[in-house]
Amino acid sequence: MKIFLSVLSLSLASSAFAIDDSAVHYYNKGMAEKEAKRFLTSHQYFTKAIGFDGNYTEAYREDAKVALQMRKTDIALRQFETVLKQKPNDADAISHLTELYFNYRQYGKAVEFAKKCASCENRDRIIGMSLYEQEDYAQALTYLKAAIAKNPADAVATYTIARTYLDAQDYKNAVPFYNKAVDLDPSHNNWIYELGLLQYNLNDFKNAAVNFEKAKENGYVTSNDFKENYAFALIYSGQIDKGEALINDVITKKMGNKDLIRSVATTMYEQKQYDRSLIYCQRLLEADAKDGKALYQAGLNFIKKGDKAK
Repeated sequence: MKIFLSVLSLSLASSAFAIDDSAVHYYNKGMAEKEAKRFLTSHQYFTKAIGFDGNYTEAYREDAKVALQMRKTDIALRQFETVLKQKPNDADAISHLTELYFNYRQYGKAVEFAKKCASCENRDRIIGMSLYEQEDYAQALTYLKAAIAKNPADAVATYTIARTYLDAQDYKNAVPFYNKAVDLDPSHNNWIYELGLLQYNLNDFKNAAVNFEKAKENGYVTSNDFKENYAFALIYSGQIDKGEALINDVITKKMGNKDLIRSVATTMYEQKQYDRSLIYCQRLLEADAKDGKALYQAGLNFIKKGDKAK
């Protein structure tokens, strides 16, 4: 009796690791359909294989890959997670999960898995961009710079370095990476506009005006805010007629906004355009004859005009 029980227990133990014949049958059908690029049918067969054998790791793996082909990333994520549970160090599953977690904006997991994935070509890129999203700027720069060292043509990684410097308030170091990102991929009109804003804040008005114009040419929405920034960049860079025409259009659309008119009066004064500044002071005084700021600004203009006449 003892011998019989021992043989029976060995038989049961070995069968526990065997794959169900029906599962194999449907797995093979799934692989054939995958090869033929009939992905939905392939997915259905892999699902049947898993139904017959819940420990069939390769069926989960292939189902995940088919799901990716169908852009059903929720299924792919779930199936690759199952592969990893059944094979904890599976390099293929780790690689795919790294990408999936990153695309799902699960940045903590993306960093964790990318660090395990020595074979991932975009490992540094994913870690760097994830760390940027987590506002760990110092570490983000380390990985992002490693990423563009491997692939200098990576415009998005280059742009992310620029944004990292910008968000860390290191504006001067942001500029060259913005320039490089825009050169690599000029289709991103928001990158060009951000570069223009950065240059404007650094008092590089000439280049700011150039990039505002490029952003517009590339389809950036010319809102009132955009036009204001562009107009003042033009005025500060000496293109006063063009800038004034643009800012007057905004003033009209904003129904004579006093703060904007006052800003133009001040800017014209700073640019030694005293007669033009007086025009805007006059507009303020027509709206409110007791506008002390407008009176003071007008007085300054008359003083400068008098000095100039001498």
